Amino acid sequence: MDLEQMTIDSTREVFETMIMLEVTPQPAMPVLVSNFTDSVSGMVGLGGSCKGLIAIHAPDDVAMDITTRFLGLDVDEINEDVTDAFGELANMLAGNVKMVLDESGKDITLSVPSYVFGSDYHIECTAEADWVMIPFESDSGEFLVQLQIEKS
Repeated sequence: MDLEQMTIDSTREVFETMIMLEVTPQPAMPVLVSNFTDSVSGMVGLGGSCKGLIAIHAPDDVAMDITTRFLGLDVDEINEDVTDAFGELANMLAGNVKMVLDESGKDITLSVPSYVFGSDYHIECTAEADWVMIPFESDSGEFLVQLQIEKS
């Protein structure tokens, strides 16, 4: 499985078709980032024959701008609109990844989208996982998309 290409393709498709925002992937990060400051993260768990997590992480200002573009609302604070939007973005990313994994013979189920935000938080997934974390540049600013799949 090419986690990096799956992540890039899914992110481009969601952002360019649903938000009309062009995103440019940057080189994958060599170290998994798990601590976030003044940020918003949307996440969906993967279950079935591939267990793991897909998440999108953005600094507060980037999250508000993405939400403004996504919902067509002026957003000037982290509120329910932003957290719901990031949960839904994670859900759409997970749906794209699920489709690719299903086509390769995997049986995947998705959790209900969730989110976390705040001035300082930590996110951790399964310990033994293949992972990729890709920074994306956009007119809204830089954000990260993370995909982790448990090693079998």
